[in-house]
Amino acid sequence: MSYSESILSIIMSNCKYIYNIAHRGARSLAPENTMPAFVKAWQTGAHGVETDVSVTSDGQLILFHDDTFIRTTDIRKIFPKRKEDPLHTFTWQEIQKLDAGSWFIEVDPFATIKSGEVTFEEQQAMVNISVPSLEELLLFVKQKSLFINIEIKNLPEAIATFPIVEKVLSLLDSVQLASDMFSISSFNHLYLKKIEKLRPDIEVNALIGGYPFLINNWGNYEFAVYNADANVIDSEQIEKALQHGCRVNLYIVNDTQSMARFLREGVDKIITDYPQLLAQLGYGAHWSQK
Repeated sequence: MSYSESILSIIMSNCKYIYNIAHRGARSLAPENTMPAFVKAWQTGAHGVETDVSVTSDGQLILFHDDTFIRTTDIRKIFPKRKEDPLHTFTWQEIQKLDAGSWFIEVDPFATIKSGEVTFEEQQAMVNISVPSLEELLLFVKQKSLFINIEIKNLPEAIATFPIVEKVLSLLDSVQLASDMFSISSFNHLYLKKIEKLRPDIEVNALIGGYPFLINNWGNYEFAVYNADANVIDSEQIEKALQHGCRVNLYIVNDTQSMARFLREGVDKIITDYPQLLAQLGYGAHWSQK
């Protein structure tokens, strides 16, 4: 361990215990929002995972971040005439034809293939992996006792009447996931208010900041928990939120210096593309400092 890493470990040991949450799985080590990324998050010692929930044209809840499939699948090859069509126009069966893994090998988005952190065998296993359903992930996290933050994506106008909140809650009940093992977040705060009304036992996290916004809009601090944008956060914001009795989670924190800083300032959960780094500093399921 280097001198700087030793100093950081000392700092971290004096900070409050928080959760290490893998953003879209351990997406620095595997294709985001795929089962290999969630498995890798578990293997690296993350306390939990974060994921994005969208809906297909036939009502299946799937894990996907973007509005289209262009960036992280081979849709140009499989459906060339529909490559720019929005996600919600595809059926579950059609989506299962897409390869959601090979792009990671081709692009190496975090340079972890180049650095040797992702082995050749792991790369081979990424070829032809499919877009998973929310149910598949819920069963996995239940088996592994992983926490999960479920972000409900804001539905496009064309399917705005789809009861996505009710569908997510119904699936959670069906899987029988304990309410202390998950939270639900969204930039659509109306979704969160509906959840609070229907299921007050469930923790909701109000997402704020994010592109294209350049600030974290805390409103009147009406939510108990906020997931705020670390890129536009400062100590004063965190302190003020804590003074209002709110808990603060931060996304996306990818360097150890920032991790240490935010821990000192009292955040609850750090959402990161590099859960392995936070785990190596002693904040992971295998090295918990309670």
